[in-house]
Amino acid sequence: MAFLNALPGAVAEGLIWGLMAIGVYISYKILDIADLTVDGSICTGGCVFAVLLAAGMPVWLSVLIAFLAGALAGVITGLLHTALGIPSILAGILTQLLLYSVNLAILGGRSLVAIDPRANRLLLHMSNNPMAVVTAGLIIVATIVVLWLFFYTEVGLTLKSTGDNPDMSRAQGVNVKFNKVLGLAISNGIVALAGSLLAQYKGSANINDGRGAIVIGLAAIFIGLSVSMKIKPNFVVSLTGVIGGGVVYYIIYNFVILLGLKTDYLKMLSAIIVTLFLAVPYLKGEYFTKQKSILPAPTGEEEAGGEEHA
Repeated sequence: MAFLNALPGAVAEGLIWGLMAIGVYISYKILDIADLTVDGSICTGGCVFAVLLAAGMPVWLSVLIAFLAGALAGVITGLLHTALGIPSILAGILTQLLLYSVNLAILGGRSLVAIDPRANRLLLHMSNNPMAVVTAGLIIVATIVVLWLFFYTEVGLTLKSTGDNPDMSRAQGVNVKFNKVLGLAISNGIVALAGSLLAQYKGSANINDGRGAIVIGLAAIFIGLSVSMKIKPNFVVSLTGVIGGGVVYYIIYNFVILLGLKTDYLKMLSAIIVTLFLAVPYLKGEYFTKQKSILPAPTGEEEAGGEEHA
């Protein structure tokens, strides 16, 4: 019963983190960049939203500016990588470190800013999980539709080609550097959007909210794609699978908490889940490859003997 009571909250939070995972999907799967900026940009989205809302700005405008703040963080990572020649993974780490100080400054030096759901008409909050599920679901559907329309435009297709084969794209006259910056901006903008929703849902923006976000995003991607790629490997189904992966991850997360696992070990649980989804396909391929190589290939004499017998 305790698990069933916690299920709506797990689904609501899973949807929010699934939206964040869509941002990770764009950088990791489409651009082929392991971007660690997300640990900072998800927190940036929450911090910007909380401070603007406290200053009297409307909820929808605070969410929009939070998205733009995350996109700006992605632009910084992209420029560090493309303009300064810093490897992408290191560029993400540098921006992430930068954002910690920026987020602390946004919060006015405090580690936490509370959001009062009674004083503000929030989009979603944990006090009403069914409504939070509906609202998060509608925002996710709108995000997937916009991304689907964008990635089938000329700019979107060239962005895909940049991730698939940058050398060939460059030879065809595609501005690969611009596409990388644009892709990272979109990715981190969506991550910050999820951060603004997470701050509303929890009722606070915390300077430590983003720690381990990349691991949760990767877990949602690998869980979701392991199912969606077997159904129909296209863009919309993949994004839907990523959202489902986020929900499954948080259902497992809450179930493990109810079993009595100490919260100190939850990050380790996330790492184990990602490790399993990364390692199992590799070990499976290695095992079957070795099994096939052990079996002797049929000789010409055996084939001829078989034909005579037939």
